[in-house]
Amino acid sequence: MKFSLPFANKLPKLSPRELPAIGAPVMVLATLAMVVLPIPALLLDLFFTFNIAIAMVVLLVTVYTRRPLDFAAFPTVLLIATLLRLALNVASTRVVLLHGHEGGNAAGNVIEAFGSVVIGGNYAVGLVVFLILMIINFMVVTKGAGRISEVSARFTLDALPGKQMAIDADLNAGLIDQEQARTRRFEVTKEADFYGSMDGASKFVKGDAIAGILILFINIIGGLSIGLAQYGLGFGEAMEIYTLLTIGDGLVAQIPSLLLSIAAAMMVTRQNTDEDMGEQLVFQMFGNPKALTITAGILAVMGIVPGMPHFAFLSLALVAGGASYYLIQKEKKRAAEPQLPANVEPGQVSAPRELSWDDVQPVDVIGLEVGYRLIPLVDRDQGGELLERVKGVRKKLSQDFGFLIPPVHIRDNLELPPNSYRITLMGVAVGEADIRPDQELAINPGQVYGLIDGEPTIDPAFGLEAVWIRPDQQEHAQALGYTVVDSPTVLATHLSQQLTNNASQLLGHEEVENLLEMLARSTPKLVENFVPDQLPLGTVVKVLQNLLNEAIPIRDIRTIVQTLAEYSAKSQEADILTAASRIALKRLIVQEINGIDPELPVITLIPELEQILHQTMQASGGESAGIEPGLAERLQMSLSQATQEQELKGEPAVLLTSGVLRSTLAKFVKNTIPNLRVLSYQEIPDEKQIRIVQAVGN
Repeated sequence: MKFSLPFANKLPKLSPRELPAIGAPVMVLATLAMVVLPIPALLLDLFFTFNIAIAMVVLLVTVYTRRPLDFAAFPTVLLIATLLRLALNVASTRVVLLHGHEGGNAAGNVIEAFGSVVIGGNYAVGLVVFLILMIINFMVVTKGAGRISEVSARFTLDALPGKQMAIDADLNAGLIDQEQARTRRFEVTKEADFYGSMDGASKFVKGDAIAGILILFINIIGGLSIGLAQYGLGFGEAMEIYTLLTIGDGLVAQIPSLLLSIAAAMMVTRQNTDEDMGEQLVFQMFGNPKALTITAGILAVMGIVPGMPHFAFLSLALVAGGASYYLIQKEKKRAAEPQLPANVEPGQVSAPRELSWDDVQPVDVIGLEVGYRLIPLVDRDQGGELLERVKGVRKKLSQDFGFLIPPVHIRDNLELPPNSYRITLMGVAVGEADIRPDQELAINPGQVYGLIDGEPTIDPAFGLEAVWIRPDQQEHAQALGYTVVDSPTVLATHLSQQLTNNASQLLGHEEVENLLEMLARSTPKLVENFVPDQLPLGTVVKVLQNLLNEAIPIRDIRTIVQTLAEYSAKSQEADILTAASRIALKRLIVQEINGIDPELPVITLIPELEQILHQTMQASGGESAGIEPGLAERLQMSLSQATQEQELKGEPAVLLTSGVLRSTLAKFVKNTIPNLRVLSYQEIPDEKQIRIVQAVGN
């Protein structure tokens, strides 16, 4: 006949993989049970033995763990082991006080063994030994480990922003991907959490050591009181029985406590590197033959002094001297043997390793170096917004220009002033400025209604007059007509301006190949025989760089490639192909300048001046440097004045000239009058009306 419980099928079934997960809850429940319920002596022996075994396992795991983070559960294990030991103290105290008068093994064989065998049945000796163990545990091991835990936690947390910034900088530079960055952030956070937990766990160890001393004296006083008052024992007999049992109980509990304290100290004092601690200690301590030689000499001198134990000192001197001799011979043998690469057999002769391209470090396409006071701007944990601003700048410029802007490699530079930053392109500095992270920049757009108190400066992006002000002055500055921006915006705007001015340097062969691959997905026939059958890739790159150099986006790559394919049979010159591409993109060019306004105001040259420039270009081979200096100066002054008049009207400044002069005049005014755009007659769309606002040369 079979019997079954009605709820047996409803009980959860644990797989072998899930069984270890219930270990910690069972141990916590057992700890509570030992505090509340009476424990038989046999079960108490098992728990004491289990406590010693756990302490030994934790100590050995600590020794053989290669990295502290590999034993990240150590603070929790330390807490549970401490609670178990304190619960055992409560349970053993109950047994000692209730049944201690019955004999030495009334509280269990483990306590009796530690009380009689370890200290020889002498409670005075046992008391001294116990106090010495407590002093070692509390004053030496626990106190030192607690201090190291506190310092390690503080230094780890202080280094966290720099580590996060390094990860974000590597991610922005493309050195790692999102998954690798996520893994490294997790490791950094895990390290900070571990050392913070170790700082708290050291307080448990310290409290446990203090509690051991207090429990010892409370148990002795309580045992004497119970033995004398309840069981009528004599003072000497009661003192012997309860003191031996109490000291045995204390030793049983404090030896595991000392082992765990040593494990905690070893955990916080070792380096966070993937190395075996035993090998690390041996190699670092006994790997220097000079230290062993000196030690052997000192031991030998002490061994021959009259009255000294000659055997002990001289034997250890021989051991140290032998180890030193072995290491010296080993180093000589290693130095005599030729060091061969791993792929060369011992019978072969190899030359020293040659330099390779791996020894050449590539420069960053776009770099941003910051002083140490600007590090919080790029640290997300401190509320830094610069990384998101930089990502936004890259996204916007990529959409405006028509190709992917390379990542910005951000790193700290201690050689810079604390509040300074530097923008580099291809390793060359193109911009540098000072900003105030805790202030805001009030920029004078040209017309303000008063002055504001602050530190005068110049806006790094556009060279406008500005003032650094406190955040509480923002509304007042805006009421006076200032444009107020924060420090990350100042830096991001400066970066955007530099990338815009140097967009042609950011476009290379790889970017052009990616553009052609994207175009091939929608128009495969157009790109199929384009490179290198019709044009070499270098020529295409040069044409696109020319367009970007004149502030023309290459978003319409389809039209550009069609034009280049059409004109490739007529010419392979990059300048001629650039001019043809500009004509094909004339609607886009004019729209970038004047929007959808049907009328385009332009500045022209008088026919006589154009004729003189034509003759000058023909004589100098098309170089603007061939213009007579006096004429070039007058032309520059006239064009600059006309441009300023257009800007005051709120209209774009456009110089309209012939196709022959357009490229030369564009180079002539690029650096001196950057706001003046130079167009040829062929680059004006048919639907646009031209309004001549000024003729230069009168």
